[in-house]
Amino acid sequence: MITKAIHSSDLAGMEQRYRAACINSLGGFKSIQLVGSKSKDGQSNLAIFNSIVHLGANPPLIGMIVRPDSVERHTYENILATGFYTLNHIHEEMYVRAHQTSARYPRNESEFIQCGLNEEYKDGFYAPYVQESKVQIGVALRDKIHIPLNKTILVVGEIVSVYLPESALQADGFIDLEKAGTLAGSGLDSYHRTSVLNRLSYAKPGSDPSPLPR
Repeated sequence: MITKAIHSSDLAGMEQRYRAACINSLGGFKSIQLVGSKSKDGQSNLAIFNSIVHLGANPPLIGMIVRPDSVERHTYENILATGFYTLNHIHEEMYVRAHQTSARYPRNESEFIQCGLNEEYKDGFYAPYVQESKVQIGVALRDKIHIPLNKTILVVGEIVSVYLPESALQADGFIDLEKAGTLAGSGLDSYHRTSVLNRLSYAKPGSDPSPLPR
């Protein structure tokens, strides 16, 4: 295998989109989800995000990085205005339509309509879920943290509702996302099926992890 070395001076000299593609894919496979929101005026919005990360289980917090608000950020503005949004996993039958939500549609056009996906409302929750998604998460805004280094914003939300296939929820609480058909992402435009190798037991000093039953 031939090793390619890339240093900070090389990164600085890269064309902007080339550098973005390179660095965005360097972090490995990521969660990709559709973020559903709705303005105070009732205009629905849907956008694909690949910067969603687990922050803690008690309380159940989930984070999402939003890029600088130098241009209109309909999703972020809706979240700030209403305090609610949804996260919706993507599967193979919908990933092309999900990708299309990254197009810059005007504020008065719903990506649900433009991209052929359906709004779904459950249990009085304000923000729309994606009907086609098999794993749906209702989230309430809890904090926003500005990152001065690159002017991005960490949106911190608390999970308040989860809808998923019963077969995906295992006896020990583990959610088998492969059974739900959830896709992973790499970079800005690459979508991947998953294939589990194994689940391993809790790691302790002096003993090797053992496979867990599946």
